[in-house]
Amino acid sequence: MTERKRKIVNDPVYGFITIDHPLIFKLISHPYYQRLRRIHQMALAQMVYPGAMHTRFHHSLGAYHLMSCALSELKGKGFEITHEEEIAAKMAILLHDIGHGPYSHALEHSIVEGVSHEEISRYLMEALNKEMDGELTLTIEIFNGLYHKKFLHQLVSSQLDVDRMDYLNRDSFFTGVSEGVIGYDRIIKMLTVHKGELMVEEKGIYSIEKFIVSRRLMYWQVYLHKTVLSAENMLVKVLSRAKHLALAGEEVFSSPALHYFLYNTVSKTEFEQNPECLAQFCLLDDYDVMGAIKAWATHPDKVLSTLSNMLINRNLFKVVLTSEPFDQETVTVLKSKVELAWGFKGDELDYFVFTDNASLRAYNMTDEKINILFKDGTFKDISSIDNALISHTLAIPIKKFYICHPKI
Repeated sequence: MTERKRKIVNDPVYGFITIDHPLIFKLISHPYYQRLRRIHQMALAQMVYPGAMHTRFHHSLGAYHLMSCALSELKGKGFEITHEEEIAAKMAILLHDIGHGPYSHALEHSIVEGVSHEEISRYLMEALNKEMDGELTLTIEIFNGLYHKKFLHQLVSSQLDVDRMDYLNRDSFFTGVSEGVIGYDRIIKMLTVHKGELMVEEKGIYSIEKFIVSRRLMYWQVYLHKTVLSAENMLVKVLSRAKHLALAGEEVFSSPALHYFLYNTVSKTEFEQNPECLAQFCLLDDYDVMGAIKAWATHPDKVLSTLSNMLINRNLFKVVLTSEPFDQETVTVLKSKVELAWGFKGDELDYFVFTDNASLRAYNMTDEKINILFKDGTFKDISSIDNALISHTLAIPIKKFYICHPKI
């Protein structure tokens, strides 16, 4: 810790980002963190928006930059934040996505069962804390919301956190979808703390409204775009089929790390009790998965090879969205057509015709609320302010049902 490290990173969204503390530099240099360079931030959204090739590494550094700006702003307004708290909060945001697997959520729905990326992030933080002789103890307290200064946790995880600020801004930049652009710099200038909680000054109401609406638009236009849903569901089906074959004792090409997750039933208990499980997870990234899918395109199993070929060559399933669930008859008719066209039978057809739903609540009134602080010292949840754009309507979840099937 004696050596002084100061690095600058040239970020396409914010310009120069400064890394000026040896502990932060040590964390970023760790192989667990460097793995994020090999995981795309937006999974297979690149199938629709070719520019969406940025990584979790880009995003977490961007969130770190916004955290640095927010902490400087709050300190400038006279709120007490010690040097140790500042470093810990910065490391908490750097680590918030460390538990993401290849292609983000696809792994959680296929070859790893019952454990979320948030839980894996916590396991990795604990492992790093042991390795770094307890230097992440305060970071973990802030991340888990156990530290007495609640606003520090809210900057990491809430409805107005720097994570959301960065991914909306960054994802709109790389996709070219202007609806996601937010006034992050003005929002940060309007941040304040009242009764230990993060709030926004009255002057910032309209910037917050734009922030919430931008998130809603980005979800339906980008993250839950029907072609993105198609590609990511196909990826889940490919991995599920590969896992099914592996557990049945068939040979399925894979890297050593991917082999571990295909040939073992990996659950939350496994992550908690088996150190090898976490070690193997940290060797897994997008390259393992896509390299395997390229090989699976010639696998003797017709289901696996067909799905892999379709995904590799962007011959994606058709997706139909509706406001009502699909009836069984619709599914049965489509399965009959697939059976006639390709010869798949029985359970095999479930890989080619399936239904699901996508939902979004633009603003969650039961979650960490975004409170607006008025000049007289009173505060209100943004959805309860007179004439506010963010009304109870935006707090109602929107659910869309969809069916996926090959283009027949």
